[in-house]
Amino acid sequence: MAPVIITVVLAVGIGLLTGGRLSGLSAMRFRLVPAALAGLLLQFLVPSGIWQQVLLLASFLLLSAFAVANIKIPGFTLILAGIVMNFLVIGVNAGMPVPRWSLERSDQIQELEFLIEHGGAKHHLANEEDTLMFLADVIPLPSPIRQSVSAGDVVTYAGVAYVIVAGMRRKRAIETPDPEGNVGAEAPQRG
Repeated sequence: MAPVIITVVLAVGIGLLTGGRLSGLSAMRFRLVPAALAGLLLQFLVPSGIWQQVLLLASFLLLSAFAVANIKIPGFTLILAGIVMNFLVIGVNAGMPVPRWSLERSDQIQELEFLIEHGGAKHHLANEEDTLMFLADVIPLPSPIRQSVSAGDVVTYAGVAYVIVAGMRRKRAIETPDPEGNVGAEAPQRG
């Protein structure tokens, strides 16, 4: 969760520093928001057995549908690419592999026993049978973040940042008088 919060804070900061306004974000209209919310909620449900993987895959399908529905918004291409990257590695490995060395370098060695005993579709300790390891949780973020992330996560975070900055900097049409004084002509203005 920490990388998402850091991404949002940094993106808002960049948006403000480059002349954007928070009001630009409130004017953005996203499609299929319920699908995104349901997809995120399913990521936190952790039932046992096969249902864990079914719910996780359903989550990725809902998040993908949300990204596709909003693909015309700058940044959503990156979000979709990140979702697909994570979906791919989780799908072929029946879960997200996390190598032991990544746990050590991200100051999460205490999670090792948990992954050995309870790992599943969301995360499991990587083993020799796992494939596409370059897409797995192999990017260690040490203290104070203490998390391992995947290339798909990084691409998704970049997409979220892009959406925020572009949304803050988007131009808004306003009514202005034309040279003859008639109101109704539209001129772009930073909003």
